Amino acid sequence: MCICVNCFYVDICNTYYAVETQHEQLHLTDNPHFEPKEPSINVNIRTNNDYIETEWDVVGCESFMKEMGKWGKLRPGEAIPT
Repeated sequence: MCICVNCFYVDICNTYYAVETQHEQLHLTDNPHFEPKEPSINVNIRTNNDYIETEWDVVGCESFMKEMGKWGKLRPGEAIPT
């Protein structure tokens, strides 16, 4: 699971914006302006018949500042990305 969903910076972060793009999800912002320090991203690749699926998860970041439920506060009622 992406640690970004519980990060203070999720709505302004360049790295999370890139993850949203890879997942073809709506962006929390159109103008991310925060450049995190040393984010670590796991990319899982799965094949499903003739289709290749990728999943990107930020699993570490020196800029991570915990704010439990931050993503959910920004998108109330929507399913939290896993």
